[in-house]
Amino acid sequence: MRYLVAEAGLEHAIEVDSAGTAGYHSGEPPDARARAAGRRRGIQIGGRARRVEPRDFETFDYVLAMDTSNFEDLLAMAPAALQRKVSLLRDFDPASPRSSSVPDPYYGGDDGFDEVLDQCVAACAGLLTQIRREHALP
Repeated sequence: MRYLVAEAGLEHAIEVDSAGTAGYHSGEPPDARARAAGRRRGIQIGGRARRVEPRDFETFDYVLAMDTSNFEDLLAMAPAALQRKVSLLRDFDPASPRSSSVPDPYYGGDDGFDEVLDQCVAACAGLLTQIRREHALP
């Protein structure tokens, strides 16, 4: 998403962050295979892992889950009035079936990271279109 936002010149208007529902990898960089898949497309995948915090539901307009398990976890963490902010990422890809999960490539081969990146870019492009429309951004 950061790549698409930067490509659109909207870094000043859109804040992007990433967090998980568990703290297993807190402080660690993204998986080397994910970074390599990004590099092959000219996308820098960086940052450090962190756990979702209660204030994230107030800070961000969208809180996105990669899969249905994390979607349910996020709904359970979110205050009732802010649960509307929680969505599955792939629901923003018009070519993706509704309620589709992004598969976890961690235990597979490198090609799984390429597939996941393709899915995420498609979904993030749809999300960016929606954000632009909702907030009257160029």
